[in-house]
Amino acid sequence: MTTKTAAPGRLRPVDRTRPTRTRRRESLTALGMAAPAVVLLIVFLVVPVVLAFALAFTDARLVSPTPARFVGLRNFRLLFDDPVFYKSLRNTAYFAAVVVPLQAGLALVLALLVNAKVRGVNFFRTVYFLPVVTSMVVVSLLWTFLYRQDGLVNRVISALTLGHVDGPDWLGNPDTAILAVILMSVWQGVGFHMVIWLAGLQTIPAELYEAADLDGATRWHRFRHVTWPGLRATRTFVLVTITIAAFSLFTQIRVMTQGGPLDSTTSVVYQAVHAGYDQQQTAYAAAISLVFFVLVLSVSLVQRFLTREKG
Repeated sequence: MTTKTAAPGRLRPVDRTRPTRTRRRESLTALGMAAPAVVLLIVFLVVPVVLAFALAFTDARLVSPTPARFVGLRNFRLLFDDPVFYKSLRNTAYFAAVVVPLQAGLALVLALLVNAKVRGVNFFRTVYFLPVVTSMVVVSLLWTFLYRQDGLVNRVISALTLGHVDGPDWLGNPDTAILAVILMSVWQGVGFHMVIWLAGLQTIPAELYEAADLDGATRWHRFRHVTWPGLRATRTFVLVTITIAAFSLFTQIRVMTQGGPLDSTTSVVYQAVHAGYDQQQTAYAAAISLVFFVLVLSVSLVQRFLTREKG
């Protein structure tokens, strides 16, 4: 639409196509900026979920000369009759039940310590965070050597007890293998959540602490009535992320124990990968993955409901 020069004293016609053209250009720009993320989301999340759902109801194998056939719920019946699945489910639940409160609590304690304004606090923040930036594979290999019968852990135990106590075979004993993995996992991940807690602590207004001091509040009352309520959103994020990571236990098991001894450290994710790649039972692994997805989603929703902000 073209505009004509208006005569003196008359209003100039309004070009109504310009706002529409501007909005269209902004929409195309936004779509172009979001396109890479949307494509990655579809390729690495939506497509695998759809494929896993479809494969779970077939007899597909990783390498097979015959095409996959629809078998209904057979894979799920086999799964729920598999004693190894229940053992892996129990191991995963035990791992999460211990790691979530232990890692979250220890990370909060460290965050409170390094939140103090004293000289050298940045050094300790760096030291606590170093295991996080180290590959889990490297950390698992390092701790595998530490847990050996003649490793550093048993040497320290022997030195502290003046040679009266010999440390166990940490990764070779079904009673201590999962505990050894838990201790290593907490040590490796506590630094990340310490930083998250620290960020939450620094968002609490200093005026609240000053008011608590004027009221003569002790350190415990300051933490209970000022710090802990101020960490509500941070608390939810930390608990959810630790829970998801705990249920995703795989790398440590793959490197350190391979699910043994006697399946005492087998996790749900490890069983799915082992079935899908080592045993080439792709459909069975897809069924395990679907059950794992429902499990993690249910736990996350319950956890989110329990930690929601009550208005």
